[in-house]
Amino acid sequence: MKCSPGGTEAASRFADDGFVVLRQLLDAEETELLQAIARRDPLLTATRSARADGEGGAVDLVVENGLADDDYLSAIVRSQALVEFMEELLGDEVYHYHHKLILKEPLIGGAWTWHQDYGYWYSNGCLFPDMASCMIAVDRATRENGCLQVLKGSQRMGRVDHVRCGDQTGADPERVQAACERMELVHVQLDPGDAVVFHGNLLHRSDQNRSIDPRWAFICCYNTRSNSPIREGRHPLYSPLQRLSAATVRAVGIQHLQRLQGTVLK
Repeated sequence: MKCSPGGTEAASRFADDGFVVLRQLLDAEETELLQAIARRDPLLTATRSARADGEGGAVDLVVENGLADDDYLSAIVRSQALVEFMEELLGDEVYHYHHKLILKEPLIGGAWTWHQDYGYWYSNGCLFPDMASCMIAVDRATRENGCLQVLKGSQRMGRVDHVRCGDQTGADPERVQAACERMELVHVQLDPGDAVVFHGNLLHRSDQNRSIDPRWAFICCYNTRSNSPIREGRHPLYSPLQRLSAATVRAVGIQHLQRLQGTVLK
């Protein structure tokens, strides 16, 4: 796993635009492990749920608040390179807030309405929007299969009120319309293993998947130590995050896949 560009360049871009694209965050082998494990692990299927999008479709997702030592997705969350990169952008120690898989299936995958992640997380007791997510493409993300869309620089608007939209919660439509008229809309198209890191207040959405290709994504969400929620809620309070080397992350992935294939040597 590699995180570049780094240092002041990425931090400056993140502050200005609200997002940074990381090409080939995962190399080919790491990406293949993610693809195989995401689609084969029965524990992920068992916890899969759907959210109606208010447009006639639904998005499937799997949300996890905890981390497991023998789980590849948890290992990616703990990757030293990724954790340190998030700390560069947010200027504080970070911890795991939660992680999730977004599963947009061919032809039926639903949309996500315009929203800010902090629009949800504010209600969980987080005082500040000092939070960010890293979305890693499991499949190729294109305009045709409903890739992420962002309004460049919209994190500078601050938190926008959110209202119900189907089973989802979306940003105030009047504010969104005004923002769309004033800010650049960017379709974040990614190859498998690419990633985009975005601020908790960045307005973003995605369209329904009307293509014949799936669009799965893995999202690692981080909060800052100084922003630990003021009350217990759905997602965890601060706890130190154990960091793993690239070699350890890869080893966890190989062992995870071997277990799923039933080939682990006794």
